[in-house]
Amino acid sequence: MSSPPQKPGTIKGRGIQSNREGRFESTRVEAFDDGWFQEDGDPARPATEVRLEVAKSIISENQSPDLPFDLSLNPYRGCEHGCSYCYARPSHSYLNLSAGLDFETKLFAKTNAAQQLRQELRKRSHRVSAINFGANTDPYQPIERTYQITRQCLEVLLECRHPLTIITKNAMVERDLDLLKPLAELDLVQVFLSVTSLDNRLSAKLEPRATAPHRRIEAIRRLNAAGVPAGVFVAPIIPMITDRDLEAILEAAAGAGARHASYTLIRLPHEVKDLFREWLATHFPERAEHVMHRIQDIRGGKDYDSRFFHRMKGQGVFGELIRQRFDIACRKFGLDRREQSQLRTDLFRPPAQAGDQADLFGGG
Repeated sequence: MSSPPQKPGTIKGRGIQSNREGRFESTRVEAFDDGWFQEDGDPARPATEVRLEVAKSIISENQSPDLPFDLSLNPYRGCEHGCSYCYARPSHSYLNLSAGLDFETKLFAKTNAAQQLRQELRKRSHRVSAINFGANTDPYQPIERTYQITRQCLEVLLECRHPLTIITKNAMVERDLDLLKPLAELDLVQVFLSVTSLDNRLSAKLEPRATAPHRRIEAIRRLNAAGVPAGVFVAPIIPMITDRDLEAILEAAAGAGARHASYTLIRLPHEVKDLFREWLATHFPERAEHVMHRIQDIRGGKDYDSRFFHRMKGQGVFGELIRQRFDIACRKFGLDRREQSQLRTDLFRPPAQAGDQADLFGGG
């Protein structure tokens, strides 16, 4: 006798199980369980859709005083890694899409990013400062294998000797060692691998399509062995879920050659707070309330505190405890707590284009 169909609880390979309307939507749709499920008991598995986008601009300026970079570049909108806690999810609401499943299944590839980058670097008004890849969505998410937009942009930056930093959860960054090594030789690049937990099962729930934690540590090792400075970004630290791994992550990264480390506490802006509650109810129902109380403790009694210098590190007893644990572990393992090292800015030369005088004489 076959078992009756079971109500689906998760969607394999996806971090969020719903498509809640964005905060700008005027209508609301409420799901209703009428008892009809697929015969095999599996939920529908939404495929990844990629739409091609022509970017009107590609370098974003950051004026946040608590971030270590002034410029950023995002080759993609949305992120297939599906991290349940991702603070960038609400950006999809500006596209009239959901911060839930839409964010990780309906992606946008800025196919002209390299050409647009070249144009913007040629402007007299361009101020040379390290451009960060990974400020909003991961530059090495799975669709980068097909579109290679991140790689194309790195080629431009190497050509004109422009500094950059990379934050990623994907070991695919190793693919571009042929570009990163010459950049590193000129002191123009620094990479951070973001590691949330060393528990593979937990990571598969938190960030289902990101590289496994041990493989990210190995990427730190391989980058440093190749001469590319790679540190670790312990992010986000989630109270009662991932905080136990803080010291172990720092020790593993240091053992892999990392010399820099940083961390952030979980951020739940706008729609993310409800999506993360949904994730907790699905995977950790027995401690969901406790986790949210701890998050509120570090956010002044709220789910999120957007104030500069508070949003990243938090406050209160738990926030201070994490800061102390991080500082002690960094000293123990010889890790620099600066969020990035000083990269050179004096080597920059605007990228050439057809018709430049140098081209007439075969120059570069």
